[in-house]
This record gives sequence, structure tokens and C-alpha cells, in this order.
Amino acid sequence: MNEHPQDAVAELQGSAEDMRLLLHGDHHEPHRILGAHSATVGGRAGVVVRAFHPDAKRAECLLSRESALQMVALGHGMFAVFVPGASLPLVYRLRFHFADGNRWERGDPYRFMPVLGQLDLHLIAEGNHRQLWKVLGANLCTVDGEKGTAFAVWAPNARRVSIIADFNGWDGRLLPMRSLGGSGVWELFVPGIDEGALYKYEIKTREGGMRFKADPLAQRAELPPATASVVARSRHVWNDGRWMTERAKQDPTRRPMNVYELHLGSWMRVPEEGNRSLSYREAAPKLVEHCKRFGFTHIELMPLAEHPFFGSWGYQVTGYFAPSARYGSPDDLRWFVDHCHQNGIGVIVDWVPAHFPKDDFALRRFDGTALYEHEDPRRGEHPDWGTLIFNFGRPEVRNFLLASALYWLSELHVDGLRVDAVASMLYLDYSRPHGEWLPNQHGGRENVDAIEFLKATNHIISEEVPGAFTIAEESTSWAGVTRDAREGGLGFTFKWNMGWMHDTLKYFEKNPIHRQYHQDQLTFSMIYEFHERFINSISHDEVVHGKGSLYSKMPGDHWQKLANLRLLLGYQYTRPGKQLVFMGTEVAQVREWDHDGSVDWHLLEDPERRKLQTFLEALGRLYLETPALWENDPNPYCFEWIDCSDHANSVMSYLRRGGGGSVVVVMNLTPVPREGYRVGLPEAGSWVELLSTDDPAFGGSEVATMKRFETEAIPAHGRAQSAVLTLPPLGLLVLGRPS
Repeated sequence: MNEHPQDAVAELQGSAEDMRLLLHGDHHEPHRILGAHSATVGGRAGVVVRAFHPDAKRAECLLSRESALQMVALGHGMFAVFVPGASLPLVYRLRFHFADGNRWERGDPYRFMPVLGQLDLHLIAEGNHRQLWKVLGANLCTVDGEKGTAFAVWAPNARRVSIIADFNGWDGRLLPMRSLGGSGVWELFVPGIDEGALYKYEIKTREGGMRFKADPLAQRAELPPATASVVARSRHVWNDGRWMTERAKQDPTRRPMNVYELHLGSWMRVPEEGNRSLSYREAAPKLVEHCKRFGFTHIELMPLAEHPFFGSWGYQVTGYFAPSARYGSPDDLRWFVDHCHQNGIGVIVDWVPAHFPKDDFALRRFDGTALYEHEDPRRGEHPDWGTLIFNFGRPEVRNFLLASALYWLSELHVDGLRVDAVASMLYLDYSRPHGEWLPNQHGGRENVDAIEFLKATNHIISEEVPGAFTIAEESTSWAGVTRDAREGGLGFTFKWNMGWMHDTLKYFEKNPIHRQYHQDQLTFSMIYEFHERFINSISHDEVVHGKGSLYSKMPGDHWQKLANLRLLLGYQYTRPGKQLVFMGTEVAQVREWDHDGSVDWHLLEDPERRKLQTFLEALGRLYLETPALWENDPNPYCFEWIDCSDHANSVMSYLRRGGGGSVVVVMNLTPVPREGYRVGLPEAGSWVELLSTDDPAFGGSEVATMKRFETEAIPAHGRAQSAVLTLPPLGLLVLGRPS
């Protein structure tokens, strides 16, 4: 026990102004009064330790297990003790006693120096901290021999920031944080806090209002509808070293890419358990088997970053570093990615830097001001989605988003990011009527800040994560989306070919009798085909909101719908560019996609749909085994029309080059068989049929095609050699040289 004479109490109190600020919840630097400080009391040198808990009746300072110094009550929950002869740094613990007989013992957060260094703060202010998640958020670490969690958050306009958590009764008075000056960063190391702790930040605004916010850089979040952040630690041991080594060496534009897009929550459900979604660990083996069966090289997952509203499909993100808890823990997602990589399947995740929702627990007016968004709604609000638009002109905001991208690619080993709604980022007048948008500094409609952000992010990704790639969902004719940022482009690896998708679906929806008048809808895309590096996507957006499923878009009876679907997929896989199909295509789903349901797997009771799956297996195998279909995609050399002018018969033919050879594709886009149809071929000699979408094994007709044939020295389509073929109804033939 340590007693203090009454005349020494005043010397223990410290600054009256510091005391006032702390008690009023306004102190931006509580370490000035709390914690251990060199002092002279009663003429003796030593250390004064001060602690605060407004509900405690008494407190002790524990210098060791044997030494418990009784602290002097200074009033209003303040306690202090003088340790004569002691020097800094002083190692101790605190023990608070309460009226109900309980007590709370902990290390003192206010005895530690800041965990963030000056270089960290400089890089944050500059907008170039490439491992931001390691200094902001909640990071488990050991400081001065004590294990705990370092909390740090950017809130430059706050008067005070406190940690509120399950370990302090969500009481904002107990753990006020320290402001690190002009950086706008607040930090506090709290010893003894381990993984699994729930927390938020209580932010006092300039006006005195209170904001209760989840951590923007939390690496784990509570299961919605709960909204707290969770202190996280990864214990996953990666086993995908070979994949990651090879990834860094490869050029994805020269590799096969056959993407299976899915919404994890509605891909496959467990009806006997309340129709719940599969977890990350349950889904991975099933998806790997599914992808291998159909020749998919990559899975593309609609956004997995935490989001409060399931009906947003993940596109209204509140946790940019936190995988959704709906399907398991962050380590469960790591296991998912690891399992895919070990089985040769890449993983793409949708990433949403364009906008964020207005949920008050998240980024909106984070510190009482428009911190992440623009103040002016003409810049800061998205009229279509009821969301807020990031202020890309702010270095810290750019850094936040850049770090999110790098986190998913490096820490979670994701291979690619499909960047959502890029068009809405590029144009200040996107979806805005005249007078409801603000021009840029040059008077134009381009969002200069967003453009520079995209360029920088894509360039930095190429530097930091070699072999990883980005995909732009960009629906306009913006030039240079996939051109290198150093050459004036945006720097994306790929762009979704939205123009091709819209034109192609419009064509295939038409009754075949009318297709002869619309053949330009299939040929037009070749005019701009090699201006960008494209992915031919038929995505989730095309099978919702009254657009109908892919199967239902096809004209005709059940047989013709399936034949048209096989023809469409055969065309998609054999034209230039990579390709993406959405879940449900493989069962010819009749109804639109429903995020609250599952793919209608029961449709496979239909023998004709099972034959469609046999076709998809063969098509995927052909694609992977035929370099001519993918090796030279970015190069105009890879494609040449043989004939695209036979409107009357709705027949089109083209060749693909690569892998030291070529293949020829011939399409009959009507249900009328074409016998005796002569096609010019690039080489003389023997040719074989590599695939017919009309094969009876796939559900096709009984029209017999030529499985092997010889060319004739009869000119056709500008070529010296040709052959007479039988073109099956609504059929596509892939022809190649015999091996």
C-alpha cells in the first residue's frame, strides 16, 4: 500500500486543463495526462501513474505480482499514484475495483508510444501507403513485451475518438485515442486484446455530435445485420506456392480464360437446413469439380466484401477489407482460394470503388464531415443507386481504395479484380440531367480525379502483384481502357465487351427468319475488337430485372431454344477474346436469377438439359486444348472473316490462328439445314470436324455432317481451296487439321 499526504495530491493531478478535457470527452491527446509521467513529488523524483475509470471505487497500480500500490482517488473517476525513484519506461498494470465487488485488471494503454511511425503518416498523407491495412484498423502485435491490439483510424475532423468494444462495455469514456497531429490519424494500443474482440469507434464531431462507426479497415466484420468490426488474425497456412510463383511469370492475356461467374449466396443452397447458402469451405470443392468438368479456368465471385443488404448482391460495400461473414471467416475464404489454386482454378472477385451505401455505421460522414464522399450531392451522390461517390481527389481516400485492391490480391491471393461500374467513375454527368452535375476544372465532363486514381491503381497493382489482373466493367466507348497507363490508357488488363454482348443477345433473340436483316449486329463488334483486350461477358446483369434468363431469350420451341443456346455459346467461345458465363447457363435455367434462391439444379432431370451439359464439357475441353482460340487474342492476326456477307442464308464463317495452326468456324444461324454449302479454307489437304453443336449427343438433330474431308482446288471466298459442307440447323462447326 502506498499513502500520499494531502498536500501531495495536487502534484499528482497534472494539468487542470488536461483533466477538464478528459472528463468532458474532448481530449485529443489523453496520453498527456493518463499513463506514466516523470514527476517530482514532495521533492522526490519518480514517476506518476494516472488512470481513469468513472465507475471505479478504487484503483491499484501493479508493479509486480507482489507489489500493488493503492492509487489516490482524485475525483470523477481519476486515480493517481507516485512511484518514487522509478524511471521511464515503467512496466505496470492497473486494477479497478467496483461497488458490486467486481474488478477489472488490464495493462495500461496509455503507457505506450505510438505504433505508427513518421514514414507511415507521411505515406498516408501522400496517398501512397501500399500496406495500409498493416497500420490502420486493428492489428494484433506485441509492444514493449505486451501482446495486444493496435487500433488506428483516420478521422481528421473529429474532436475526440474512442474505442468502444465488448471488452469495455461499449463505453466511450474509457479508451479515448491519441491524435497524431495533422495526419488525421488517431491511434491506441490496447494490451491484452486478442482476436475475436468486437469493436467500433465512437467519434465526437466538431459540433459535439456522436458517431458510432465500424472500422473502415477492419479485416473481419460481424455477421449482418450486426455491424461491429472484429479483431482478426489469420492462421491459414498457404499451400498454393506453385500457383503463385507461376502467376507472377504469366501474361494472362495470352492464356486461356474461361470464366464462370456466380453469386456465392445463391449458387447452391441446402434446403434441408433452412435453404441456407453454402459456406466458403463447403462451396470450394463443389465449385472446383464443377469448373474442371466444364473447362472453366476461373471463378468470378460477385462482391464478397462485407455488405449489409443482401439484395445489393454485394455491390453496396461497407467493409472494403472484410470478406463477408455470411459464408465464414476470412481464413475460410483463404482456404477457398487456396483450394481453387491447388486444383488449377483462378479466382476473380468483383471490387466496387465507384460508390458506397449511406448506412450510418459505415463510411458516410465518417467523422461528421463528408470525409470519404463529396459534400456537394452533384458530385457526392449517385442518382441511380442511392449511394455516395468517393472523393477521388483526396489522397487518403485514394490510398484507402488502392490498399483495398492490394489487400485482396496479395493477402487473400485473389488473382483478379473485376472493377464494377467504371463508366460511372469516368464521367461527372453519368446518369445526371443537365444542370445537376459539376464540370471539372477544365470545364469538361470527365472525372479527372477518378481517371488518375484508376491509372495509378492499375499501375501499382502491376508493380506490387505481378501476374494479377484487373477487368473493367465499362459500358461506353472510352478509348484506351486496356492501354498501359504510362501510355495514356487506364491500364486495365481486360474490359468486358458490353457492346458485343448487347448486340449479340439482340440478334439471338430474333426469330431466325428475320436474322438475315440483322447480320451486322454480329459483325459490327469486329470493327473495334482489337482496340481493347476484351472478355466476352454474358453476366448476371442480363438475366435479372425482367430481362429473362438466357434460355428464355432464345426463340422457338424447347429444342430450338437449346439449339440456339448451344450455337450462342459456341460462337462466344470461338470468337476473339476471353469469355464469361453466369451460373444457371449450364442448366438452361428458365426463370431469372433470384439471389434468395438457388440455381435450378432440378432441371437436370430433363435429359435434353443433361445433353446440354455434355456439350459444355466438350466445348470447354475444345477451348482449352486449342491455342488458336486464345493464344493471340490481343492481336488482329488471331481472327479473319472467311465470309460474313451471306445474309440470305444467315451463314457466317471465320478462322482463328494460334499455336502454329488455325481452326475454321462455320455458323448456320437458321433452323434450315444447308447441304452442299461451299466454304473457302486457308489450307489444302485433310480437315476434320472438331466440334458440332448439333451433335445428337448434345441434343442436336440427325443431320449428318462431314467428320473428315479433303479440300478441292476450287476458289471460294477469296481462297484457292474450298470444301462442300453440310451445315446443320442452328449449328456451329469447328474445323481443324488432323493431328
